[in-house]
Amino acid sequence: MRRAKTKAVEADDISLRRSSVYREFLAEREEILKHKWLESEKVGHDIGYDRALLDWIMNHREKWRNRQNKI
Repeated sequence: MRRAKTKAVEADDISLRRSSVYREFLAEREEILKHKWLESEKVGHDIGYDRALLDWIMNHREKWRNRQNKI
């Protein structure tokens, strides 16, 4: 049985979704998923999220963040 959300919790959820930190998290996750797809295509099999995440952080994150800050 699920509990109904209180108005305070719903307000917190809305605030979270509007926050710049959450939007940045979603944008970064999208880039990692794109990277995972591209790298998986290169090798012909799914490389997995963990491998894609580590590779993206080590090789692409800094440049991506610098571009994001310029926007």
